Amino acid sequence: MGSEMCGKSVSGDEAAGVPLLDLKAQYASIRSEVNEAVRSVCESQYFILGPEVKGLEQETAAYCGSRHAVGVSSGTDALLAALMACRVGPGDEVITTPYTFFATAGCIARLGAVPVFADIDQVSFNIDPNLIEESITPKTRAILPVHLYGQAADMDPILSLAGARGIPVIEDAAQAIGTEYKSRRAGSMGQMGCFSFFPSKNLGGFGDGGLVTTGDDELAVRLQELRMHGSEKKYYHHVVGGNFRLDALQAAVLRVKLRYLDGWTEGRQQNAAIYNGLFADAGLLDPERAIISLPLESPVSGSGSPRGDQPPVAGHRHIYNQYVIRCQRRDELRDHLQGLKIGCDIYYPVPLHLQECFSELGGQPGQFPASELAAAQTLALPIFPELGRQRIETVVRAIADFYRNA
Repeated sequence: MGSEMCGKSVSGDEAAGVPLLDLKAQYASIRSEVNEAVRSVCESQYFILGPEVKGLEQETAAYCGSRHAVGVSSGTDALLAALMACRVGPGDEVITTPYTFFATAGCIARLGAVPVFADIDQVSFNIDPNLIEESITPKTRAILPVHLYGQAADMDPILSLAGARGIPVIEDAAQAIGTEYKSRRAGSMGQMGCFSFFPSKNLGGFGDGGLVTTGDDELAVRLQELRMHGSEKKYYHHVVGGNFRLDALQAAVLRVKLRYLDGWTEGRQQNAAIYNGLFADAGLLDPERAIISLPLESPVSGSGSPRGDQPPVAGHRHIYNQYVIRCQRRDELRDHLQGLKIGCDIYYPVPLHLQECFSELGGQPGQFPASELAAAQTLALPIFPELGRQRIETVVRAIADFYRNA
């Protein structure tokens, strides 16, 4: 899901090398607008929900192509509230992927339900729709696909399978705001979509924040109640909910940032294209040697040649929340890059079925081989919009030198 660490944000002027993320550069470009938005909230002294949150909900719903959006306190709480809205409880099962941030499965377990894992597709890193059906039982209460790294899961077969059985689909879109699948935005395809505004996200706040989208009027009302301790009218509680409210300060900042999001996404896409070209020029993509492989991108029809091994798919849009490569000797390469002060990170080193807290589920090594291979081979490189070609060249040159000198 991805409320994971954002890493230390440093400016290129403050340290040699290349940071994994530079939040200061983004802030510098919108400082006056953000400061004014924060000042306005402080002057109003309206900090909980209120007009800023309502404005963000309306604007984000429109951006995601959804009827409703309900602001909540974090991406984790977005997942938790969505599962609660589907009345997931003890003994229920929810099908999801073992290769994702912990909160995806952690929220299922917090409700006393059981996360049931289905392995990922080796190319996209997303849940393999062909493996979901065999995991469905009479206890299945929901299917929870993740749009990992900014690329949408293959939703049509998932929605078809779920619809035929009356099973709700909750999209974990924490890393995927603006991602498109056949011209449909992430968060608009299932019954609900869950987003995170953790600072490292493409649309990140100045702290925790999240949002749930839905096209269902009744679910929208239920979510609004759940974020207020299950109360529609003050002090009258229909259900047990939680304190999942989004702060007005976060909403105000996010409304400013939302205006720039498409431009930042284009910057990430351009950086990905530069990486791809430089890796090819460096001779690192030889399929015979399989030194590294690049993220798949199936671009919108007419937007250019496909990046990856697949043909273009009309209406697909990868937003590159992360730029993740597969590589030989991954841990050694990571140490080499970090020694050069080049930021990189591993998402995620231990698949969820092998996490200690889920040992009672009986997960074993080899049970989900595609997820385990991804956990052993993947490495995220800097991709933030302000990165620039020169620093991308530095990263690719360092990787090329590592393998050349091996």
